[in-house]
Amino acid sequence: MTGLEPGTRLPERGFGPVTMTDVVRYQGASGDLNPMHHDDELARAAGYPAAFSVGMLGAGWLAAYCTDHFGEESVRRFRTRFTQVVYRGDRLTASAEVVRLFEQDGERRLELAIQLRRDDGALVVDGSAEFALT
Repeated sequence: MTGLEPGTRLPERGFGPVTMTDVVRYQGASGDLNPMHHDDELARAAGYPAAFSVGMLGAGWLAAYCTDHFGEESVRRFRTRFTQVVYRGDRLTASAEVVRLFEQDGERRLELAIQLRRDDGALVVDGSAEFALT
């Protein structure tokens, strides 16, 4: 990717709508079988309107969004923080902005501010990532 400088925004990418199949497939692959993510009755009993998505699924979609641009082999750091619950039917948008370009350990690197938002604009995953540039 060329023309990267602080303030550059990567093209956004959409995910969803989130389905129960997405959630259950992620749970099976990750081993996170918490029933709050697939049992509506249990989730309602705990005060939620329905079962909710696994936070790491959103983080995984953000990771895929970033590695589609820079490649898996170039990841040097990836950090996320979950800020809101995601439910089935939510549509999500990944975005990233270049924060800085720098050198470390003999590599040219790029730091991104990354976000995943619902269509209503609510921030659901916030984070940062660093990639080696070739």
